[in-house]
Amino acid sequence: MSLSIGIVGLPNVGKSTLFKALTKKQVDIANYPFCTIEPNVGIVEVPDERLLRLADLSKSQKIVPTFVKFVDIAGLVQGASKGEGLGNKFLSHIREVDAIAHVVRAFENPNIIHVNKSVDPERDIQIIESELILADLETVGRRIEELKNKAKSGDKETLKLLEFTQKLQDWLNQGELAKDFSVEDEKLKEYLSQMHLLTSKPIIYVFNAPENYHVPDDFKNSDYVILDIKAEEDILEMPPEELKELGVRSNLYKLIKKSYNILGLITFFTTGEKETRAWTIKKGTTAKRAGRVIHSDFEEKFICANVIYWEDLIKAGSFARARELGLLRTEGKDYIVKDGDVIEFKI
Repeated sequence: MSLSIGIVGLPNVGKSTLFKALTKKQVDIANYPFCTIEPNVGIVEVPDERLLRLADLSKSQKIVPTFVKFVDIAGLVQGASKGEGLGNKFLSHIREVDAIAHVVRAFENPNIIHVNKSVDPERDIQIIESELILADLETVGRRIEELKNKAKSGDKETLKLLEFTQKLQDWLNQGELAKDFSVEDEKLKEYLSQMHLLTSKPIIYVFNAPENYHVPDDFKNSDYVILDIKAEEDILEMPPEELKELGVRSNLYKLIKKSYNILGLITFFTTGEKETRAWTIKKGTTAKRAGRVIHSDFEEKFICANVIYWEDLIKAGSFARARELGLLRTEGKDYIVKDGDVIEFKI
């Protein structure tokens, strides 16, 4: 399954530098707003030590990791929801991604212009989120008008949707995000998802700062990572042997792993002499449904699945030995795949 993360933030906070470090692609980086106009798109390999160890065990000829698509979106400014800066284009690009990596400047550097003249992470986060909320309020307002017209017939289902949408409007008007709006009813959850609201998307706050940076208290319970983005760019330029000698390691994997977590994704593996491959599925997926990511036949013609946790397979040393030890299990179509499972599908 494809996964896309939109990198957003105010101008000059390090979005394009982060994109370059993630994707190893040369992009326009300049000390002025709106250097990025059309979004840069890059495909990033998901680092996974388990994949390498399984490939070594199976002596695989080929290793195939999973990938994340990162989209570097133009910097947003106050008034974007009303078309300021590249507002409308910016907002349309956000609608197309699965989650948002919101880059927040938390470093001081007099040589890098701050669009709001000073470094204030909480204020900057509020500016971005306010613009997203305002854009969502326009969407919700239009939906309410449509429902009011339909509700004149007295249809109970329409009246229920109207009441729900008005409550959502009140929630947004309080400065809250749609993703935090509590919904129990499954039909209403589906209705909300079909509105494609910007603030419904999961958000990771990327604080561009040294590792010892203290995150504002209001965001400590949020999904966030701290990245020294300039340092990550420098690491990109260093040869691997020098990095090994200095004991320096990139922290970019933290953002990729966090992206998986907030989207409820897990990884399972297939391994053999021909190839070892990582596959991405939603948490809670059954074995039969998981087979579909390999080929539709694996779902349609599913018989059973031989399953073992990756670490148990490494310890056993082979599938044959794992079977002798009783570590390799045969599971049916309703088995819920776990992160780290190694699976042989029988069709």
